[in-house]
Amino acid sequence: MIIVIILVLIAVVQLGLSLGILLQSNRTNERSQQIFAGLSLSILLWTITNSVLTFVDSQFTLENLWFFNITNRIAFMLGAISLQLIYIFNLFYPKHKVIRRVHKLIIFFGVLLVIVSSTELIAGNFSLVKDKLVYHAGSLSVLFVLYTFAILFLVLIENGRQLKDTNNQLLRRQTVTLLSGLVLSIFHATLFIIILPAIYGKNNILYIIGYCAPYYYTSFTVYGMVRQKLFDIRHFIVRAVGYLFSATTVGLGYVLVVYIVGGFIFDISNITYLQRLFFAIIAMIIATTYAPIIRFFNRVTNKFFYKDAYETQGVLDKVSGVIVGTVDPHKVQKGALLALSEALRPTYMGFLLVGGNEGLHGGDQIGQHWVVKDSSILQSNLQKRGKNIIVYDELEERGGGLREVLRAEDISVVAPLVTKDENIGYLVLGPKKSGNIYNSQDIGLLNIASNELAVALQNAQRFEEIQAFNITLQEKVNEATRELKKTNRKLIALDEAKDEFISMASHQLRTPLTSIKGYLSMLAEGDLGKVTKAQEKAIKEAFGSSQRMVYLIADFLNVSRIKTGKFVIEPKEVDLPMVVSEEITQLREMAGSRDITLQYQAPEVFPKVMLDDNKIRQVMMNLVDNAIYYTAAGGTVTIQLFVDSADVVFKVIDTGIGVPKREQHKLFTKFFRAGNARKARPDGTGLGLFMAQKIIAEQGGSIIFESTEGKGSTFGFRFPLSKIKT
Repeated sequence: MIIVIILVLIAVVQLGLSLGILLQSNRTNERSQQIFAGLSLSILLWTITNSVLTFVDSQFTLENLWFFNITNRIAFMLGAISLQLIYIFNLFYPKHKVIRRVHKLIIFFGVLLVIVSSTELIAGNFSLVKDKLVYHAGSLSVLFVLYTFAILFLVLIENGRQLKDTNNQLLRRQTVTLLSGLVLSIFHATLFIIILPAIYGKNNILYIIGYCAPYYYTSFTVYGMVRQKLFDIRHFIVRAVGYLFSATTVGLGYVLVVYIVGGFIFDISNITYLQRLFFAIIAMIIATTYAPIIRFFNRVTNKFFYKDAYETQGVLDKVSGVIVGTVDPHKVQKGALLALSEALRPTYMGFLLVGGNEGLHGGDQIGQHWVVKDSSILQSNLQKRGKNIIVYDELEERGGGLREVLRAEDISVVAPLVTKDENIGYLVLGPKKSGNIYNSQDIGLLNIASNELAVALQNAQRFEEIQAFNITLQEKVNEATRELKKTNRKLIALDEAKDEFISMASHQLRTPLTSIKGYLSMLAEGDLGKVTKAQEKAIKEAFGSSQRMVYLIADFLNVSRIKTGKFVIEPKEVDLPMVVSEEITQLREMAGSRDITLQYQAPEVFPKVMLDDNKIRQVMMNLVDNAIYYTAAGGTVTIQLFVDSADVVFKVIDTGIGVPKREQHKLFTKFFRAGNARKARPDGTGLGLFMAQKIIAEQGGSIIFESTEGKGSTFGFRFPLSKIKT
């Protein structure tokens, strides 16, 4: 008895679940929910019929043989329907799949199986053998078993493939939930209907428990739908419970009426227990189908006898779908007109929009062609009525200025489109095609729809304004870009002229500077006569300045060559220690005149290397010259040349002013000089270090730089010995 009570409770919950889903479906996925509602009902009825067969087995009499055979056929048919609906539901949930030919073939075969399963070929029959009820399987029952395994296998495979292929987390959760319920249902049915009866023998309680296996699948699916928010769970429960109690009340009422009225008319004392149970079940099934049947015939009768009928919420859903789906004002107007005109069936329907100083102007329209005759008079009369919907048939004849205007314009209804801060316009409707007047349902629909459309059209207008502003802004940006490109071309031309001038001037200065250096050298060596010590000192100072001018001109020329792509490295075998000695010899007197100690730590052994002799001299000269100039009197400049592991290293270490940390990242850029350097040596160009880095990098080396402001700096370069060794 406890098992029966539990089964009844499960059946009641399942019935409420199915009807609740059917009644409260979200239109975005309505098809899958309707299929699932039908699946839940078929599983419920399948469970009941099989449980009844099992439970009343002990109540068998020869007179009840017909009951067992009919119930058995119904059970097989419901099982086939459930399998068919499981497969169809799988095509729509959790993801709508593309319906292919193979799907249609499987569904077609399933329909044939549903028809055949209600016959003896699959369902078989019961007979009486030696006062015992014996079941004889149908000759084609193996097809039912194979179809069952095939459907379950296909559903598992398709969902498993979907789980593997998708990265959508929501879809993955839905698929895992559905698969979990299906696997548990298969396991539960196998355990209680096949394995345990095979071990412990036939047991009605095990069978009844086994028939509840599909509820794992349905329950897990409902859980997934709730998590996916396909329907409002609170509203769903209220509707399900309400419908369940209604169906139960009607069903019990049917049973009581049948037994009470039948008791007076017929002798029902001879009706068996199974017959009574059968009649009660039929009455309950009729009760659950009462409301759907009423709705079906309502739709049929409305279609033929009341063509103006419609569901307000369905129309509003269509209007809302249009509003949410686009910000194009014309698409909003067209979509709303189509949805509303389909329900209201006016001869015409259109928008009159407010357009600044222009007054009313026509928007989109549907139905018969209609044009406003006098927009200014119409607008002035409509403004006096405020936000209320105006119905021509409800206006009074007396003093009917507005009524006369609407009659002249052939307008039956005007719905103002007003937001909190703006009057967008009006939705105008002509007479109904049927000749009927607009009723309260029509006015209620227009009242809600006009409010939504007012906001939607206002947003669309704002969007258009933003788009227009963006176009204007883009035009201004394009114009500014064109001006900028024009100015940039001028700057490029000026820059090219500057480079050309520097290149030309540098070439022109090299020749006289070479002559000056030559004559100064002759004077210093006494070739042109004996000179005094004071004269010799001045001559050497002038020679040093001339040499720095030569290097400066070389820097300018190299910068010009880099820009024009003519900067070329010409490596040759170089005795680097000798090059360093020669450069130091030229700078030693200048260092002495500034009271700077110049130290050279020459290597004892050094390999011959392949470098550009002139350009490497220029780098060394720049680095040592900078160290001397930026070191105060009494300071020291140390020059190092050595082989460090696999690298050739040249360093110039001074005790000078250093480079501020905040400016060190700009140090090797063209024309840049640190702030303290500009103060110490105003005549610098900022090209020495820039060119040094370029020359070293072009030959495959890297610059060495370390500095602390106020404590000194280390400049130099490093070459991999493997790249420059002869």
